[in-house]
Amino acid sequence: MRFFSLRQTSRAVLLSMSASLALTLSAQAATVESAAAKATTTADQSSVNRLTPANSTDGIIALVNENAILKSELVDAITQTQARAQAAGEPIANSPQLQSEVLNSLILRELQLSMVKRVGLNPDEAAINQRLAQIAQSQGLDSLAALQQRLDAAQPGSYATLRAQLIEDAAIQSLQQRQISSRVRISEQDIDAFLASPEAKRLNQSEYQTIHVRVPYIDDYSRLSEAQRAEALKVAEALRTRLLVPNVDVAEAVAASQGNYPIPLQGGDMGFHKSAALPTELSSEITKLDVGAVSEPLVTPEGIDIIKLADKKDSDKMLIPQWHTRHILVKVDELQTDALAEQKINDLYAQLRNGADFNSLASTYSDDPGSAGRGGDLDWVSEQDMIAPFEATMKNTAVGDYSAPFKTQFGWHILKIEGKRQQDVSTEYRRNMARQALYQRLAPQAKEDWLQELRAGAYIQVLG
Repeated sequence: MRFFSLRQTSRAVLLSMSASLALTLSAQAATVESAAAKATTTADQSSVNRLTPANSTDGIIALVNENAILKSELVDAITQTQARAQAAGEPIANSPQLQSEVLNSLILRELQLSMVKRVGLNPDEAAINQRLAQIAQSQGLDSLAALQQRLDAAQPGSYATLRAQLIEDAAIQSLQQRQISSRVRISEQDIDAFLASPEAKRLNQSEYQTIHVRVPYIDDYSRLSEAQRAEALKVAEALRTRLLVPNVDVAEAVAASQGNYPIPLQGGDMGFHKSAALPTELSSEITKLDVGAVSEPLVTPEGIDIIKLADKKDSDKMLIPQWHTRHILVKVDELQTDALAEQKINDLYAQLRNGADFNSLASTYSDDPGSAGRGGDLDWVSEQDMIAPFEATMKNTAVGDYSAPFKTQFGWHILKIEGKRQQDVSTEYRRNMARQALYQRLAPQAKEDWLQELRAGAYIQVLG
């Protein structure tokens, strides 16, 4: 089971400024749990009354530089934090300590959002839509329109609030990654030392065959009754019992566990995955299971997860496909409209079909300065190196052939595949995983230091 403690409230509140509506705790990283930060908030505790919806009259509770935090915002954040704790099975009382920690998190969030505006960070709209689609799916809906209809029917404007919340969360996460990465320095010598340590043994190329099934909640977690939570947990425990059977038919086990539960269970046999490709929030659970073992029900804000490690394969090599790729890019920007760029790329495509040399056309006409001088050569390209439309076209183009014109966010392209191979990247993989492990070890302190500096350099006044 997952545990929820008072020290986690500063993380939880970052997901619940308005109506968090099924966001996950792991999606956030704007928490300060150090003794220094706690000492900062202790001085404020005496001036924070025990606010509740019943006794709160809206007004300013804190000033943060040129911005204000309202009492109603604090009440909402406390309510959502308590709801998350309740959903995780560990209720938290509305105490002065809770209110102080939640207020501290609101202050930190306000400081970060101000910095986001200053540096002009704009999250990817496609990523926001993808996250909304995941939320819709977790609630048994098949489209964003259906999610919007459900949320706005319950409370007008809820969908717009959720979308704005996701945009802010993504911007804060991007800001933190930028700030932390500039502070964490990992040398090649550090990586060598890590790879020589016993801890590096876990950086193998094992493949895990996982069974992952989720019991979605009937409603948003904050609105669930105790009976509804108990019903979901009962279904999850029944499913776990069935999955413990050796060589179980997963589809039959899921169908049998469904019973009269009104929301379809999600997931099933996910096949084999490299350890690096496992979902981040589940990898720690999967990698510690023995083959055939099933996790205890994992309570999350979206539902209750059950995980079984069906099989595991160890390998000394990690082979990945690579494509030797060239491309021609015609940019779409303020100097060149989409229609003009499309006309140019179609003209180049016609020249290729009439026998023109791809390398010469790329050298002369491509707007990609990094590859044009090499005849459009991008060298060997691996999966996920390129954006999705480029990768899809690359995979569907035969060796020695070139593609039809296609569009990405950068403009219009034609690509050519010079060759394809299976490349052993075990060494690079292990070094990248070592770098990631070292980064994860150093990042929390770097984040904490940065947030303390951010707060120390701001004007903050807590009003009683």
